[in-house]
Amino acid sequence: MKDTTPKPAFMDKINISREVVEYIKQSILSGELNPGDRIVETKFARELGISQTPIREAMHQLSGEGIVVIVPNKGPVVKELQRSDVFEIYSLRAAIEGLAIRIASQIAPQEAIDELERFYERMKVRQQDDEVDSLLGDSFQIHQTIINLSRHERLINMYGSISFQISLVNRILGTQSTKLKEVEQHRELVEALKARDPDQAEKIMRMHIYRSYREFIELDEDKHWEDGETLWF
Repeated sequence: MKDTTPKPAFMDKINISREVVEYIKQSILSGELNPGDRIVETKFARELGISQTPIREAMHQLSGEGIVVIVPNKGPVVKELQRSDVFEIYSLRAAIEGLAIRIASQIAPQEAIDELERFYERMKVRQQDDEVDSLLGDSFQIHQTIINLSRHERLINMYGSISFQISLVNRILGTQSTKLKEVEQHRELVEALKARDPDQAEKIMRMHIYRSYREFIELDEDKHWEDGETLWF
């Protein structure tokens, strides 16, 4: 059956290759492309109505970001996550977000914390809505809000640079997540901010992220992660 999904009008964009990069990323996050899938440049060029040049440029950028790998005699392939990738993503998150909540707990305006708590209360209500399939978006918003409340520009930029990798592991882990679990596990972050104890807030955030890391590692027993001790971060 021919795919009738509307494609973006790339020819109206100034920087086509950059738009292709974002299109590929969204295709991966949506599940249209999965780790291990080959990206056929001619097919994408034909579907999007553009030349292969911006496709190649996009593949070069995605390769540099570690999202695709260029396989000889095969071309670009969506990179499969190895245990080392998962460790690096989560350990970096723990460092960045631990510092973010440490700072935010000290400097965030009370009204901003109150607004985050109201958002969390709305999240709890959405948990009971049968039309809401997932609360992963709400969970991500809580984390992003804490990052922004730090007002640490370099930290915010660094978090943005790994946001795709974070979204990718969340997508995979989210297949086993429940709305109840998302609500229960994010209550601790809101409470940590409200308490305004930077040491405890950082500890809670690091434990929160480490728990997700362990859940990811244990998610698929058939993954055959390489042997070795799971490092603490």
